[in-house]
Amino acid sequence: MNRTKRFLGSLGLASSTFLLQPAYADSYDLLSLYQAATSYDAGIAAAKAAYQAEQQGEDLALSSLLPTVVAEANTGHTHSDSDPALDDSYRSTSYAVSLTQPLLDMGSWYDYTAAEQNSLLAETDYLSAQQDLILNIASAYFGVLRAKEDVIVAESLQAAVKRQYEQAKEQFDVGLIAITDVHEAKALFDDSNTTRIGAEGALTLAIEQLSRLTGKYISDLYGLKKNFPITIDSTNSSDAWVEAAEQNNLAIKLAEYALEARKAVYESSKSGHYPTLDLNAKYENSDTTGYSTTDPESETRSIFLNLTVPIYTGGATQASSKQNRFLVEQARFQLESAKRQARIDARTQFINLRTNAQTVESLQQNIISRESALEATREGYKVGTRNIVEVLDAERAYFTALRDYASARFDFVESSLRLKRAAGTLSVKDIEELNQWLKDEA
Repeated sequence: MNRTKRFLGSLGLASSTFLLQPAYADSYDLLSLYQAATSYDAGIAAAKAAYQAEQQGEDLALSSLLPTVVAEANTGHTHSDSDPALDDSYRSTSYAVSLTQPLLDMGSWYDYTAAEQNSLLAETDYLSAQQDLILNIASAYFGVLRAKEDVIVAESLQAAVKRQYEQAKEQFDVGLIAITDVHEAKALFDDSNTTRIGAEGALTLAIEQLSRLTGKYISDLYGLKKNFPITIDSTNSSDAWVEAAEQNNLAIKLAEYALEARKAVYESSKSGHYPTLDLNAKYENSDTTGYSTTDPESETRSIFLNLTVPIYTGGATQASSKQNRFLVEQARFQLESAKRQARIDARTQFINLRTNAQTVESLQQNIISRESALEATREGYKVGTRNIVEVLDAERAYFTALRDYASARFDFVESSLRLKRAAGTLSVKDIEELNQWLKDEA
């Protein structure tokens, strides 16, 4: 049992050589890699830029409701030869300031409402991208740890099978076993070598995936502590998580903002039939020098209301209104779909979390049982009641149990994050709390 205790005490702690990677001495934890990803990942940067663009779109829509002030100035010289007896040459200078204030423009009001909703939608999409990044970094991080454990187990299995193969050859040489046992051992040794090669390749790919998110090739990662609690709060229930998802799930929030934006656009399209009313005020000053006039300078002040009533636009307003009405219906159905999916995701992830917790507990006991079976099979082989194939099968079953146990612990961690993602509550705080359960194993 000592070997099992040593393994259980070092899960997530062992290190192995990373293949085909630049050598760096630093170790990284989950939080530091998430921080690196926030400034490196293109997806989060694109979501942030989209949010900033929509904020400017909101200001742009608001500008159509605010006053417009225009200043004009011109100067020039005019010479006419139409009458030689008169001096028709003169210089003119003028300037003007005008103000236009929309008083009634329902289309612009609805456009501004739509821009507000689109800004909220882009902000929520940015928050969703942040949650996705948290989940992706955690998945990639534990993917590397999982792949490392697979390599360690594969190497350990290969070493154990190799010992059995060498012993089989020695026993054959002295006539204790048949050549078929040697061939069986050799075949399983070759199979374990293939498994090790595949595990090392998977590790390299896992590192590449983490590098794609962070821009860093990692030489070592902090492992998951052996005393990380694999438990579920007994007060939690599937219904509680579903309720949280209905209130906080970001896919629902996105659909809600999209629906409100569509409604505003629909109202704006209908406003093509509505009149608009603007206030216009203008001051103008002109000066003419050298021209035969008794009043070379003049000032003009004006203020008036401008009412525009659309009569017919070729059917464009009606067609646009119908089109946007259908788009509102589409957005309403998409909202309902998002709600249904959020409920399913919350229930599914809660079941996964509970199942993973039970699996970890079961596999922990399975390791002990597999080691006992392996030791019994070895003893039976020594006294001739078991053959070498049974010993090798017991070896493989034992190391498979070790690998599955390590993987199940990582599955539990990831499913806990996915459950919070489904509920819309996943945040950097979860990374910080999880990071406390990691330790440097370099």
